[in-house]
Amino acid sequence: MKATIRLATRESALALWQTRHVADLLRAAHPGLSVELVPMTTRGDQILDRPLAEIGGKGLFLKELEVAMLEDRADAAVHSLKDVPMQLEGPFTLPAVLERADPFDALVSNAFGDLGALPDGARVGTSSQRRQAQLRALRPDLRLIDLRGNLQTRLRKLDEGEYDAIVLAAAGLQRLDLAGRIAQRLLPPLMLPAVAQGALAIEARDGDRAVADLLAVLEHPPTRICVVAERAMNARLGGSCHVAVAGHARIAGNALHLHGLVGDPGDGRTLRAEAEGDIENPRALGEQVAQRLLDQGAAALLAQD
Repeated sequence: MKATIRLATRESALALWQTRHVADLLRAAHPGLSVELVPMTTRGDQILDRPLAEIGGKGLFLKELEVAMLEDRADAAVHSLKDVPMQLEGPFTLPAVLERADPFDALVSNAFGDLGALPDGARVGTSSQRRQAQLRALRPDLRLIDLRGNLQTRLRKLDEGEYDAIVLAAAGLQRLDLAGRIAQRLLPPLMLPAVAQGALAIEARDGDRAVADLLAVLEHPPTRICVVAERAMNARLGGSCHVAVAGHARIAGNALHLHGLVGDPGDGRTLRAEAEGDIENPRALGEQVAQRLLDQGAAALLAQD
């Protein structure tokens, strides 16, 4: 058993919280294990004046961390799984997916208690294509304005009056003890979350058995089943941060239910599909829901994004 494991992490407060959380779990599971954090800034953190889709997508949050693993400056990296591309580039794998936190979006506003209370023309901050498509479907009158930066930066911009409301992942707010800022949790069917939202995953070099053995204790099989279905749907659709794809899977008894959505952030058109399948084959369920969306014309919507 390795005596030390080095965890690469972005330097934002939320990323550091997530990595420290993983470090604490590893120390508790492996007494005597030394866990070191390797903080670094990624291109996705540095370029804040353009929408993420224009500069290369969420994979920009992974590149520097992967280089650190390739250069043996780190053994593993902690990610929000919603930021991890459907296909990892290079000799990497995801040996552990942790138990999922709140997967849904949250409306944050200092003046309005829910989406319906926002006045006509209210300024709502989000750079997510998925959120924009669903918000336009629900409230075509809203002014949707790009919002980049870490969680604290986004909240500061709201507090300074640049927006009437912003939409964030509920899990991030809860992890940083900011759940009191949530005006409304945006639950299905009102809004569907990003694929794998709320789940943490640990990336490591493929074939590094010693690291995989340390991380295995953190694996949460029900979460893995759900995110495999969601990510399989997204992969079949060709989803990325360039397109408006949403999905949420849940386990009920021995069945797995998946609800998927494809939207157009420009005009708010949305397509939805649902299916139920065997928890033993989540990938097949994801591909089935994707095909139902494609049968409704999802490819045309995705091509416009």
